Amino acid sequence: MADTSATTMLAFSILKPGDTEGKVTTVPKPVPQDGFALVRVLRAGVCNTDLEILQGYMGFHGVLGHEFVGIVESIGGNGKDVDELKEKWIGKRVCGDINVGCANCEICHETLDDKCCQMSRNHCPNRTVLGILNRNGTMAEYLTLPTKNLHVVPDEISDEEAVFSEPLAAACRIVEQNLVSYDPERPDAVAILGDGKLGLMIAEVLGREYAKHGFTSGKPILFGKHQHKLDLVKQSGVDGRMVSECQDEKAFNGVAAEHA
Repeated sequence: MADTSATTMLAFSILKPGDTEGKVTTVPKPVPQDGFALVRVLRAGVCNTDLEILQGYMGFHGVLGHEFVGIVESIGGNGKDVDELKEKWIGKRVCGDINVGCANCEICHETLDDKCCQMSRNHCPNRTVLGILNRNGTMAEYLTLPTKNLHVVPDEISDEEAVFSEPLAAACRIVEQNLVSYDPERPDAVAILGDGKLGLMIAEVLGREYAKHGFTSGKPILFGKHQHKLDLVKQSGVDGRMVSECQDEKAFNGVAAEHA
């Protein structure tokens, strides 16, 4: 268990951009600014983005990681509003949105109410991103995030499940942005390429969305290379296809006609 009185902590850090290994180091324990929560990390996930960052993507250096579940231990600041935040959040098990607006630009000033803070986080030109852009991430004993970024994890969801909330949110974003048309006359045909973690979550989300609209044919298709992974989502309203079964070396694009 982490020492709550400590001023330092262990973290997996990239010491310089392009560091292909990273290193477990001792770094200062973060101090939450006003309206921010100090979160003790219970689980941190590893995303392919993290592996790309180790190869120099985004030029990031600092504490890696953006997937997590943790416990809120303190709230920064003082005053009545902060006391209310402390009562609401301290001790809660949470996950969180990874984008943090600057709170100073025009977009942030126009959208700081509770209903529109998402606009600030996602469109602020000066935003930081947990473990990706100018903000230390989740592969540490502690992290800080604005309380507006936090979401309480229901008791029935385990830490091992909750740590997937960020990639699942990315999959749900496809639906939120109305990127797929479910017009009964001309619904979009959907192909999901790859049976990795995000591909499986997109299959879960789009398959269920497809079923919700009552379609009986033209299911979204998940193309993958691992049958045991395709089997994980076969009850989710998608058709799973092994890439090896869809290839045709004689075709100009290498894909069998029935799958083109």
